This record gives sequence, structure tokens and C-alpha cells, in this order.
Amino acid sequence: MSEYSHIFCDYFLGIGLSDQWATFLNMFALFLILCVIIVVSDVIARKILVQAFSNFATRSTTKLDDFLVSHKAPRNIAHLVPLFLTIKLFPIVFYDYPQFESFILILLKVYGIFLTIWIVRSVLRSLESYFKTLPRLRDKPIDSYIQVVMLFVWVVGAASILAAIINLSFLKFFTTLGAASAVLLLIFKDTILGFVASIQVAINDTLRIGDWITMDKYGADGDVIEINLSTVQVQNFDMTITTIPTYAIISESFKNWRGMQSSGGRRIKRSILIKSKSIHYLKDSEIEDLKKIELITVYLNTKQKELIDYNTSHNIDKNTLINGRNLTNLGVFRKYIQTYIEGHSGINKDMTIMVRQLAPTSQGIPLEVYAFSSDKRWVNYEFIMSDIFDHILSAITYFDLELFELTPTVYNTEKI
Repeated sequence: MSEYSHIFCDYFLGIGLSDQWATFLNMFALFLILCVIIVVSDVIARKILVQAFSNFATRSTTKLDDFLVSHKAPRNIAHLVPLFLTIKLFPIVFYDYPQFESFILILLKVYGIFLTIWIVRSVLRSLESYFKTLPRLRDKPIDSYIQVVMLFVWVVGAASILAAIINLSFLKFFTTLGAASAVLLLIFKDTILGFVASIQVAINDTLRIGDWITMDKYGADGDVIEINLSTVQVQNFDMTITTIPTYAIISESFKNWRGMQSSGGRRIKRSILIKSKSIHYLKDSEIEDLKKIELITVYLNTKQKELIDYNTSHNIDKNTLINGRNLTNLGVFRKYIQTYIEGHSGINKDMTIMVRQLAPTSQGIPLEVYAFSSDKRWVNYEFIMSDIFDHILSAITYFDLELFELTPTVYNTEKI
């Protein structure tokens, strides 16, 4: 190797330079040649490798190689060629300056570690993009998995760099690092919690990309657009973005509407308040008037006959209306709403349909509609629910019932 190390010395000595200057200029000339070799080899390697890989990606049917090209994996791999050449040739350049050899060797090791990390990073990003194109993985937190692997790579890389700088073996360095584990756990607390949460979310299928969730504590009400190691991003329906810590998904309560979206309908659960004073027994004349409403004509005829037969068979005195069995305007109205909803085109007939009376309140008697719309889309769901209650609120007067409305108290402020 020494014969190549002093290739220019004879020339510099021949022009009258001292041994010291001849040696220095020889090293400098070799260094310039090494720089040229590095640049040329890097350019050639990049041209050949990137072009070859691009041609292969164009002909192949899989998308993975396309992502490798777009994330510059072949370009980063090509940088290994000048690195290997440098490691091979630098002892020749600095043969007469051994004090530089160890320093440059450390720099080359550090560069090699960074280059390896960059190659792994480009490959992982390519895999991330590729996995997101697979239908069975689109709703999985791919970002979290990739970030976990990348975090491990950076930890190993940083440890390798420190071990190279202090000239300590990798295994011994990690043994020494155990003493500082408590500090590292404190620094990476959120990352560790997020990592554990990501695994639990994936295994338990708690959350998927595209799920509609609500989480009042964080003001989240919208679709999940990203799940990564540290955060879950939710695009709210007002188009704002809410960021939730990943570990909060398993440690706190939130509502996931996926069950509703995958079911046969979206629940309608809303009540109206009836004034208690407007509720009364129906007289025969009132029943005859209500028979004109087609939805309850058959019901009223059947029910009226049933009540007459019962009261007659039990010799009940009907001169007083409260005696015996009777129809009320609220009961008939409840039957009317039930029949109307059962025939509504926007209601899923295979799911629960119920109109029920809730416990009386100071504002009146709540009459609740409980059913499921067949269309789960938000706009259409609201339209169906509004259409039903528009009809209910308009029909209530036909049954001689009144809605409760809070009337503000007016105070007389006129001075006496």
C-alpha cells in the first residue's frame, strides 16, 4: 500500500521541495483524487441504480417498487458505493498521517450509520404507502407501526453513533445505558404510552381510520383521519382538526359510531311535551270525529266495539265518563303516531318502532318517538326526523291536545 501512498512524492522532491512539504502535497493530491473518485462513483452509481430500478418499477405490476422509487430508496442505496470506496482508499491517502486515520474512520462510521438509517427510513415509508393501498389494511393504524419500527431504528442508530465516537463496543454501550433507563423512560413516557395504546387499539379493533367518533373532553366530533404513535387526528364536521393523544383512546371514554353505521338504521329518539291539562277522556261525538282520520279509523272502530262490549257485560254506568274503560285523546294520538311511523318510507321496519309515554315532568307529559331511520347519512337522517316531527306537531291539534311552551314571566316595573 505504501507504494501507492507516495506516488507523487518523487515528483515534489524532484522540484526541490523538502520531505515534509512533499509528503503533505502528496497527501493533498491523493485526497483530491479521492474526492473526484467519490463524486464520480456516486453519480455513476445513482444513475445506474436509479435508472435500473425505475425501469423495473415501470414494467412490474406491483406498486411497492414505485413507492421505493418515489421515496428515493435506490438513490440512498447508491450512496453506499462511494462510502465503500472511501473506506477502502482512505488508508492510502493518509498513510503518512496516521493521527487522522482514527478520526476519519469515526466520521465514516457515523456517516455509514446515518446512511443506513436513511435507507431503512425510505424503505419503511415505501412500505407505509404501499400498505395504505391494500383494502384490508386501509383502516389499520399503519402509521403507528411504522413509527414504532422507526423509533427503534433511531434508538439503535443513536446508540451505535455514540458507541463509535467513544470507541466502545455496541454491546458494552447498551449495558452501560441500562443505568440511564429511568431517565429515558421519563423522556419517552408519551411515546411509550402511545406505543402501548396503538397496539391495544389495533388488537381490540377499538378504532379505525374513517370511524366517526365523539369525545367531549377534547371537543372531537367527526371522522378519524389518522392514527399514529402519539396522536389520533379527527376531522370534525365543521372541518376543524382535533388532535387526541393515542393513549387517551384506551384510558378515557369516547363514543364510536361505527356500530350505527354498520347496522340497519340510525336511531331517532326524540320526545314532545304535552300539557297535562289538555288530556281527557273522549266522548262518543269526539270518537266519531276522529274516525275521519284514515290511519286510525279501523283502530277506533275495533277499540270502540271492544270497550262497549266490556262496559255492557259488566253493567257499568256510563252516565259518568270515568266509569269503566274509556279512550283518551292522548292514547289515541299515541296510536296515531305509531301507525304513521310504521308506514313512513324512511323508517327501517325491521328494527324497533315505538311511541312511548315517559314519566310526567313539571313541563308536562313527554311522548317519545323511538325508531330507526333506514338512511344513516346525516343530512338524510335529519330530514327524515324533521319530516316526522313536522307531521306530529301539526297533527296534535286534531286530538284536542296542547304542546307545552314556556311563557316568560312579565314583571310590572311601574312604580307605585
